[in-house]
Amino acid sequence: MRNPPRENMKQAGALVLLVALTALAIAGPWGLLTWAENSETLDQRTAQIAALTEKRDALRNRVDLLDLDGADPDLVSELVRRDLGVLHPDEIVITIDDE
Repeated sequence: MRNPPRENMKQAGALVLLVALTALAIAGPWGLLTWAENSETLDQRTAQIAALTEKRDALRNRVDLLDLDGADPDLVSELVRRDLGVLHPDEIVITIDDE
């Protein structure tokens, strides 16, 4: 027995929809092929967040040391000497890179 033309159209539409969904599941923006790329990007961003968090904590520590109520005299002296170039004639400056 042959299916009526209307039934054939429904089946063809369902087949097209199934093929489209399968293609999206494999090669779409959230499909199987992009899973590894997304995982690698996540690992990179996690490393960036860890580095930025460490840098933020170091800056927060320096800000706390420069608190107006109890500034660390060594840090204040270091900043004045470095930024303003204030030195006594009898001082010797030895610089150490922080890298």
